[in-house]
Amino acid sequence: MSIFYHESTQTFHLTNGEISYLMKVLPNGALGQLYCGQAVRDRESFDHLLELRSRPMSSCVFEGNRYFSLEHCKQEYPAYGSTDFRHPAVELCQPNGSRITDFVYHSHTVMPGKPALPGLPATYCEADGEAETLTVCLRDPLLEVELYLNYTIFAGQPALARSACLKNRGGQDLHLTAAMSLSLDLPDSGYEFVHFSGAWSRERFMKVRQLEQGIQSVESTRGHSSHNHNPFIMLRRPGTDEDKGEVMGFSLVYSGNFLAQVEVDNWDTARVTMGINPFGFDWKLSPGGEFQTPEAVMVYSSQGMGAMSRAFHKLYRTRLARGYWRDRPRPVLLNNWEATYFDFTEDKLVSIAEAARKDGVELFVLDDGWFGARTHESAGLGDWAANPDRLPGGITRLAERVERLGLRFGLWFEPEMANKDSDLYRTHPDWIIQTPGRRSSPGRNQYVLDFSRPEVVDHIYGMMAKILSEAKVSYIKWDMNRSITEAFSAALPPDRQGELFHRYILGVYDLYERLTTAFPHVLFESCASGGGRFDPGLLYYAPQGWASDDSDAVERLKIQYGTSFCYPISSIGAHVSAVPNHQLGRITPLSTRGNAACFGAFGYELDLNRLTGEERELVREQIAFVKEYRQTLQFGDFYRLLSPFEGNFTAWMAVSPDRRTALVGWYKTLNEVNGPYRRVKLRGLDPDLAYTVDGGAEHYGDELMRVGLTVSDAAAGESEQRSGITGDFASHIFVVKSV
Repeated sequence: MSIFYHESTQTFHLTNGEISYLMKVLPNGALGQLYCGQAVRDRESFDHLLELRSRPMSSCVFEGNRYFSLEHCKQEYPAYGSTDFRHPAVELCQPNGSRITDFVYHSHTVMPGKPALPGLPATYCEADGEAETLTVCLRDPLLEVELYLNYTIFAGQPALARSACLKNRGGQDLHLTAAMSLSLDLPDSGYEFVHFSGAWSRERFMKVRQLEQGIQSVESTRGHSSHNHNPFIMLRRPGTDEDKGEVMGFSLVYSGNFLAQVEVDNWDTARVTMGINPFGFDWKLSPGGEFQTPEAVMVYSSQGMGAMSRAFHKLYRTRLARGYWRDRPRPVLLNNWEATYFDFTEDKLVSIAEAARKDGVELFVLDDGWFGARTHESAGLGDWAANPDRLPGGITRLAERVERLGLRFGLWFEPEMANKDSDLYRTHPDWIIQTPGRRSSPGRNQYVLDFSRPEVVDHIYGMMAKILSEAKVSYIKWDMNRSITEAFSAALPPDRQGELFHRYILGVYDLYERLTTAFPHVLFESCASGGGRFDPGLLYYAPQGWASDDSDAVERLKIQYGTSFCYPISSIGAHVSAVPNHQLGRITPLSTRGNAACFGAFGYELDLNRLTGEERELVREQIAFVKEYRQTLQFGDFYRLLSPFEGNFTAWMAVSPDRRTALVGWYKTLNEVNGPYRRVKLRGLDPDLAYTVDGGAEHYGDELMRVGLTVSDAAAGESEQRSGITGDFASHIFVVKSV
C-alpha cells in the first residue's frame, strides 16, 4: 500500500495492489482525475491520460489557449461557471452574489492510518498498516477559503474513503450551498446505473437502467435517508454479474438528505457525485468557520458484484461498526410488538418471555406502549418514564423479572419524536420542528423534535440515561417513524435555516454517541418504520438495523437480497412473525419464515404461547440451528446465487472464513407442476476439500461449484404436495461441511 506523489508531473497515485487512483494538478492549479480502477504499475508521468483538445464553441481557461477547457476535463472536485457547465461538487455564495470559485493546489500531506471526522460517523483503523490517508489542500486566494480533500486507501481492500472540509480563513460571511463528499469523472458512460429503491415495507428493491446523456439520480429530501432510496448506488459494465465484470459501488456514510447522481455530458463523460443533498441546503460559513462533509466510500471490483459486496461487508462490519457487539454473534430475540401491540400487562409480558426462554430465546424486547400515557399512538411520545398503571414496578422490576428467567431484557424508544398529548410538548411546544404561522402536518399523530438544538438532545439523553442506569437493559431498539415537514427551527436565525436538516442529523449522532459511550455493553438496533434509515451512518453506532417492517418471508427475500449488495448480513435485523402476515395477510410455512430470517440478526415477532406444540418444537429446532451456525450465518462470506428479482427461485449462501462450513438457503415462491430437475452452483468453497451435504454423500468443492448442488424437490415429477414435501413458499437450508 502506497501513496505516491511525483513532483515533476504533480501526479498523485494511490494504490494497494487491488486498485489504483490517479490524479494530478491541472494547468490552472485545480485537481484533475486521471484514472480509477484496477491496480496499475506506478510511473513518473501519466500525463498521456490527460487529453486536451480544441473543441468548437468551448470557453477556455486561458487567453490564447484553445486546448484547455474545464468543460472537457475530468476533475476531482469541480466548481461551476469557469468553463465547466456541469453540476459542481462545491458552491459558495458570496456577499456580492457571486457563486464563482477557483480552488487551486496549495499543498498536501500523507499520514498513516485515518483521522476521525468530528461529530460524524466514518470508517476507522485499529492497527498500524491498515490504511494511509492523503489530504490535498486547495485554496481560493480571492475568498481566502481552504478546501481539504481527504482520500483514505485501505490495505488489501479495493476501497477508497473520501470526504471534504472547507475552512473560511477570510473576513466575510459565505454561504455554502453545495459540498459533496465525492465527485468522480469517468472517461466514458458505458455503465448500467443500479440503485436500491422502494417504499415502506418494500425497501431496497434492485433497479437497473442504462446511463444516457443527461442526469440520473436518487435522493432524499425527507430529513432521513428514507425507505424510498438508499444512499448506495452501483455503476456496472453491461454483462457484469456476481462473478465477473467491472463494477463500482458508491456508499454515503450519512443518515440525512442525500444525493447520488450521475451526469453524462454530450461527449459521454460520466460525473458521479454523492453527498448531502444541495436541495434546501445552505450552511453559513463565517470567518474562522469550517464545514466537514460526511464520508463517501467507493469500492471497485473487476470480479463482479459479489466481490464488491464482500469488500463492503468486511469494511463496514469490522471498520465502521464499533464496540462490544461488533464481532459478537447477536442474541436470538423475541419482540412483543406483533404479539400484543398496546395490549399488555407486566404479567402478560413475563408469560411471553417465559415461553421464549423455554424455546431457547436469549433476549426479550418490550416494544412501544410502556411509557407516559401511551395506550395508543396519539399520546405519550417524549415522556420516557414507565406508565405505572401498566408497569407498577417500572422498567426496573420488569427487567429484573425477565433477567431472573435467564433472559436479557431490551426496550424500545422513539427519542426523536413527541405527541402533542405529552408532558414534553405541553412544557416545550417550541421544541418540535414547525414553521411559524403555518399548519403543522402530523405523521402517525406525532411530530419531530428539533434535534438541531443541544438542549433538546440533552433533555432526551437525561431521560434515556436514567432508565438505562436504573434498569438492567441490554438492548435498545431505536425507532423513528416519520419524515420532517415544515422544516424550521425556532432556535436558528433566518440566515441559518438552511442548516436545519444537517444539524438535526448531527444531533441524532450526538445522542447515539453519548449513549453508546455511557452504556457500551448495550446492543443498539436502529429502526425507522423498518428500513427508513438503514444506512452506513447509523451502522457506526448501531451494529444492526431493523431492515423492514415487512416480515413476510417471501417479501423479505427481495428486501434482504437487495440490502446485501452493500450491508453485512450481521447488520440485517430479520425476524419470524405470525401468520397471516400482519403486512400482507400471506400465510407462509414456519420453516420458510425461519429459513429466510436466519440469514441476518435472528429473532421472533410473535407470542410463542399461541403456537401449537408441533410449531413450538420447530421453533426450538430453528433456534438451536441458528445458535450452532450463527458465526457463519452472520459473519461468514456471503454469496448471492439466484435473484428473487429475476425468477421464481432465490438462493444465497454463507461460507465460514476457513471455508469448511457453508449454509445454502434455497427458496421457492410458487410450486411447480412436473417441473425440471434443478441444480445451483455454489461459490466460495475450497475446490480441494470434500464436503457432505446435510450429512449425506461426499462431494468435492470443485464439483459443488462447477457442476452444482442438486436442489430438485418433489415438484420435479408427480406432485407430492399432500405429503408436505413441497408446495408454495417452500425452502430448505443445506448444511455443507468439510469431511
